[in-house]
Amino acid sequence: MLTNYLKIAWRNLITQRSYTLLTTIGLSVGMAGALLIFLFLKHHLSTDRYHTNFDRIFRIDTDLYLANGSIEYNPEAPLPMAQTLRSQYPQVEQAAFLMMNRELTVGIKQAGQATITRFLEHAGTGLTDPAWFDIMSYTWLAGNPQTALREPNSVVLTHSRAKKYFGDADPMGRTITLNNKLDATVTGLVADPPAPTDTNLGLFISLATLKQFDPTYDATNWWYLNSTNRVYVTLKNPAAAAALDQSLTALAKKQYGADAKFFRFHTQPMREFHFDVARGGGAIRQSLLWSLGIIGILLIGAACINFVNLSTVQALRRSKEVGIRKTLGSSHQQLVFQFLLETTLITLLATGLAAVLVLTTLPLFNNWVQLNLVFRLDWSLAGFIGLLLGSVVLLAGGYPSLVLAGFSPSAALRGTLAATSTGGFTVRRVLVVAQFVACQVLIVGAVIVASQMRYIQQADLGYRKDNVIVVRLPNKQKSTREALRQQLSQYADIQSVSFSHRPPASSQLFGGSFKFNGSPDWALFPIRDRLADAEFLDTYGIKLVAGRNIMTSDTIREYLINETMLHQLGFRDPQQVLGKKMQYHLSGVPMPIVGVVKDFHEKSLHEAIGPCFIASYADWYARASIRLSGNNPTQSLQRIRETWQQLYPGEVFEYEYFGDQIATFYETETLAARLINTFTGIAILIGCLGLYGLISHVVLQRTKEIGIRKVLGASVAGIVTLLSKDFIRLVVIAIIVATPIAWYAMSKWLNDFVYRIAIEWWIFALAGVLAVSIALLTISFQSIRAAMMDPVQSLRSE
Repeated sequence: MLTNYLKIAWRNLITQRSYTLLTTIGLSVGMAGALLIFLFLKHHLSTDRYHTNFDRIFRIDTDLYLANGSIEYNPEAPLPMAQTLRSQYPQVEQAAFLMMNRELTVGIKQAGQATITRFLEHAGTGLTDPAWFDIMSYTWLAGNPQTALREPNSVVLTHSRAKKYFGDADPMGRTITLNNKLDATVTGLVADPPAPTDTNLGLFISLATLKQFDPTYDATNWWYLNSTNRVYVTLKNPAAAAALDQSLTALAKKQYGADAKFFRFHTQPMREFHFDVARGGGAIRQSLLWSLGIIGILLIGAACINFVNLSTVQALRRSKEVGIRKTLGSSHQQLVFQFLLETTLITLLATGLAAVLVLTTLPLFNNWVQLNLVFRLDWSLAGFIGLLLGSVVLLAGGYPSLVLAGFSPSAALRGTLAATSTGGFTVRRVLVVAQFVACQVLIVGAVIVASQMRYIQQADLGYRKDNVIVVRLPNKQKSTREALRQQLSQYADIQSVSFSHRPPASSQLFGGSFKFNGSPDWALFPIRDRLADAEFLDTYGIKLVAGRNIMTSDTIREYLINETMLHQLGFRDPQQVLGKKMQYHLSGVPMPIVGVVKDFHEKSLHEAIGPCFIASYADWYARASIRLSGNNPTQSLQRIRETWQQLYPGEVFEYEYFGDQIATFYETETLAARLINTFTGIAILIGCLGLYGLISHVVLQRTKEIGIRKVLGASVAGIVTLLSKDFIRLVVIAIIVATPIAWYAMSKWLNDFVYRIAIEWWIFALAGVLAVSIALLTISFQSIRAAMMDPVQSLRSE
């Protein structure tokens, strides 16, 4: 019996090639989009899930509640907290401190070589203690996790890091040089953590080595908060996190006394680390993941709508078949099973084609999202494909099967079935509207995201980001810095050289409290600092609005403040603040404000410009910013490299364009734009396939009518309008329904930006014109073809 059903189903699908092709392509494209979204979501939602203690791992965050009512969210915690939590809090099973290195030079002396091979590591290195390996799960290949990091000058490497440094040689017992001054011994080797992971450290340095890294660091100082410092704990029971948070409030009072009101320690579960973009370190906002999940559901829904519409319009063609089979004794259940089987075969074909599409496009998709997603059949992917298959068969095949199986045998055989018997025009219209609502929302989203990204690229940031190269300064020697400036200034293609702690915009913000105009009290709002030399303004094109630039100095002697700080100090005229004195913790004594600069963005457009000052402080200079003429950047870079390496022998030269640094602020938005554009294209393609199938059916039904109208003098344009107007009306209704939905969704997205575009009427008008144009192009091919048909052939049509 099943074999007979399969034969009939296969013959029907072969006979109705155009129907089979349209439904299969529509389903496969929708399923391919859903599979790509599933792989993307699976990657992010499974990050670090391999840790045995995943549900019990927490990070201690320190949020600063400032006097002006603002809150700064930080993932950091002071070093003494780890030992305190281990020894004094019974709900804490283990606690570890981690100090990450922003930059670390690793020197390796290879056997038989006189020179040292050096690597500059920007990430993946840190100082920690043996407790780290009690909290996080690692597979040890060599060494003892309890003792490997107990002694000073000890390091543990991951397998890939060891291979990078030593090749295939055994790394155990080998010596590596850290920052060209400290020798350390490899005492442990661990396997690389499974991907995806955010705890992807490759070089662990014993915390006992900290004093040699920074002799001034006070390991007992609770006030030393730095963005590189973390404290992780495992709780005996994750439900104890709330109680621990209350205990941490008392701990803050004990350590900070009257200032405890500014500090809020609390636990954050590991499942939130990956999505905590606000505190830094988070890879992606969770809201984007849920939005993609909704888009995946919309793609499958749109593909199923195509199937339902195309299946129901096929019903009249198969009415006599149904009537004959019912007359010969086929039951309602047998007919439903037959048509569901056909749906299943189409869905299986579509699934296979979707898998091919995913395998073909995955390398390009990975390049867009900067991930290494793999289409490998495991239990989760198999389960998702099974759920997808079942859902598509029920959603796409259930309703058409019931419609077809429910025909009246006598009406079917006489050919008197009405349109309402095949699902009804109203149902199909509602489905078409629903399909284009989803398309319209995605089109509006794509237009708004593109407009916001264009606004970001064209916004006046308060500085010039083009043609500036940023290189690091390996040491604080003034003579070497000045030699670098002198030698580079000899070249005509190098316009200026400035030394600073950080560029004008940076992911790392530094600052603190200050006193103003002789007041004994600290001001109610904090300020950000940009410690830089007198060439900083010229190099970055930062404009003075009043006063003068700071003079050359190695220490803070004068201040430049920005317009925001001017206003928060209560001044409107910048001339009024000149000569007023302020005291910052690095100066120790009040120094005058000599100028006011135009506001510039210290971070991304997600955040408002804050009060900021510029002052000289040579001990903190860590970057050289070099403005190029841009005429021959390759030659300029070569000159910079050669000069830098002569002055800093034994160091690793690296550079970065300042504009590229700015672009990293918007990686999530760039990713969102690419994803929305991709899946908008898929949704439009599915919608076009559905419209093409429906207009083909309408043309077939109205062939004689078209012939009669042509004989009576109807023009080609008139016939095209006649065939198209119903569908265009449905698209217009979809635009009206989609507009408030799209406005609400994109308003929520834009709320993440302090500086943003306004959602104006023309965006919806443009998206509407695009939707109508796409629909017209899809419909017009068949409409024009029908309108130009010979009326004699039309009138002969059965």
